[in-house]
Amino acid sequence: METSPLVLWFDLMGVFFFALSGNLLAARKDIDITGGFILGLLAGLGGGIIRDVMLGVTPLALAKPVYLVPPLVAVVVVYLLGSVIHRVQTLIVACDAAGLGLFCTFGTARALDHGMPVASALLLGVVTAVGGGLMRDVVANEIPAVFSGSNLYVIPAATGAALTAVAVSTDVWGPVSATVLSVLVFAFRMVAWARQWRVPAPVRTWTVRDLDVLRRRERSVFGRPRGERDDGLRDDEYDDDELGRR
Repeated sequence: METSPLVLWFDLMGVFFFALSGNLLAARKDIDITGGFILGLLAGLGGGIIRDVMLGVTPLALAKPVYLVPPLVAVVVVYLLGSVIHRVQTLIVACDAAGLGLFCTFGTARALDHGMPVASALLLGVVTAVGGGLMRDVVANEIPAVFSGSNLYVIPAATGAALTAVAVSTDVWGPVSATVLSVLVFAFRMVAWARQWRVPAPVRTWTVRDLDVLRRRERSVFGRPRGERDDGLRDDEYDDDELGRR
């Protein structure tokens, strides 16, 4: 499977979208072009490298230099078009969701192709999808989307991985099913972000007082969508008022 040009193309698309999210995040945080390239590499290649190391094979990102092309293209795109891009937060989340959909499906399929049990393949599919973004956010001093507590992130990836395992086991895995599953995960993630769907929270009496306000002040790019402005000035003013009243 891994020698298929179609699989390579889809995998490179996932690398590009994740690398684009890393470069956009760098631009949003006023990190220079070199730092943006590093964040793009971490986001685009990190999950796949973790997966392949756990599989005991040479990572595709190291075996095939073509995997360095999408992060370079992402740097150029953000550098040339960054000044005309608006609603950066939405674009970062959308690129991250696109990479999530592509990586959770093809990460699972690659694990199954290497003879992994279904449960292990599901785990590796999710690791492929969230690993790079986790590394990107930690290095950029951002609350990782996995831990933001604001919306669903791992669940869409796990859903895509499970459906991929079903498709492979029923012999319907192919270009059409792969595309459909990737789009489904993308849509699931974006709707969850826009509507702020959440998993059950811990017992509320255990949490820190004013935790919701403090989370808003942390200004995670993966937090709730902005109301009017992407720089969050209005939300900051609201948070100050909230803390002042308490």
